[in-house]
Amino acid sequence: MTLNENLDTATAKLLERAAPGRAEFEDLVVVPLFAVAVALALGALTMLATNVDLATIGRSYVALLQGSVGSLSALSETLTAAAPLVLAGLGLALGFRAGLFNIGAEGQILMGGMAAVITGFSLAGLPFPILLPLCLLAGALAGAAYASIAGILKAATGAHEVISTIMLNLISYRLVDYLLRLPFIQKEGRADPISKSVPPNAELPRLLDWLDPNLRVHGGVFLVIAAVIFAYWLLFRSKIGFEFRASGANPDAARYAGMKAGLIIVIAMATAGALAGLAGANQVLGVLGRTSPGFSAGIGFDAIAVALLGRSHPVGVLFAGLLFGALEAGGRQMQVDAGVSIDLIGIIQALIIVFIAAPILVRAIFPWGFRRGEQK
Repeated sequence: MTLNENLDTATAKLLERAAPGRAEFEDLVVVPLFAVAVALALGALTMLATNVDLATIGRSYVALLQGSVGSLSALSETLTAAAPLVLAGLGLALGFRAGLFNIGAEGQILMGGMAAVITGFSLAGLPFPILLPLCLLAGALAGAAYASIAGILKAATGAHEVISTIMLNLISYRLVDYLLRLPFIQKEGRADPISKSVPPNAELPRLLDWLDPNLRVHGGVFLVIAAVIFAYWLLFRSKIGFEFRASGANPDAARYAGMKAGLIIVIAMATAGALAGLAGANQVLGVLGRTSPGFSAGIGFDAIAVALLGRSHPVGVLFAGLLFGALEAGGRQMQVDAGVSIDLIGIIQALIIVFIAAPILVRAIFPWGFRRGEQK
């Protein structure tokens, strides 16, 4: 077979693997559903093993449901918790699609949140229609710039993105500590590292405060919807999205097809960082109102699970983020009503990740739920 024939064959396989709409329904929907069901069942067994009686287990799961979707307040908390998870998860999913295991969303969230807050109080005199978009843009650009460091290192030197993003996460913690001690950022009259507050004209507006001032759901939900639509369009309707998926499916074939691997890496990392930076901006402009050490609260690490559960598909990430937001909101109610430790939610989330990472095991446990029992 000639070189041209080899190239044509590789390109044909590349097109077949990277074509939009080829994700199997079972892998995208059925496997995650069974993974969640098994995780909940094993969570109940864990409670039994720690001497929690059946009645308390029943109350805890009822409280979990009520605390997540059982009232308007519960729905508000679920959506508030889900918004940053979906935004950061979308960024990680883009990286996964491009063959990049970016685990630096935590640092990118911190940089995005800091940039949004600094922009907000520095330009406090601007009107709301100008200042809020500027703050969101600053958060996205800061996250993109921070993620690009890992992308450039990989493209230029081959440095593995897992190592570089871990190091960038650690650097971001100390960088935030330093920035919060600077006089023009630190809140006046405070000795602890707390930033100045975001002005009201830079805040994401609360959507239901006219019903109840305690309802925290805010305009970030519209930002999430726009981000999901953008990520879907980027991945499945744009040339660069095709290159992301092609490079992730078969880097060698992508290079043979003339795609610039280094540029794809940098753009993919920058786009992922921009979405994670928006997640940080969402938190400080919609929930916290200012920054403090560790204000990301581990959202960047939870977003890895969200991206995995969503099978790196924008719609899947949306539903996975809603699930994890519901677990977070319902977990607090479960702790109050049933006296069950909030750590159980962490166990359930970890079990979900385990089963998502082992779809063959899920298919073996539930062979009747699939068209074929064998691995695809």
